[in-house]
Amino acid sequence: MQIGKLRHRITLQQQITQLNSYGGTITDWQDVATAWAEVKPLSGREYFAAEQVQSEITTQIWLRYRPDIQPTMRVKWGDRTFEVISVINHNERNTALQLMCKERINGQRHG
Repeated sequence: MQIGKLRHRITLQQQITQLNSYGGTITDWQDVATAWAEVKPLSGREYFAAEQVQSEITTQIWLRYRPDIQPTMRVKWGDRTFEVISVINHNERNTALQLMCKERINGQRHG
């Protein structure tokens, strides 16, 4: 991974459940960390190859390794939101993570 390519500032979020004033539960998203990353849309060829395994994947996000990233999280980048589909420890060396993501537009999946 080339550090110079990590030019996008992202926010990693996890889903939390809280009690409201009526005793019911509400689900919200909480910021976990911010990081420098490379947000890289998949090309048509990569998308079709990835679709055979996982049709939800539209974007790769590369960042430095963090042990606390889970596929239940999401990524905010500016006004855009990406649902994390899978977390890949690149070469199993604990140096870089490749997040395979699906973009959400207005709360809905896109693509």
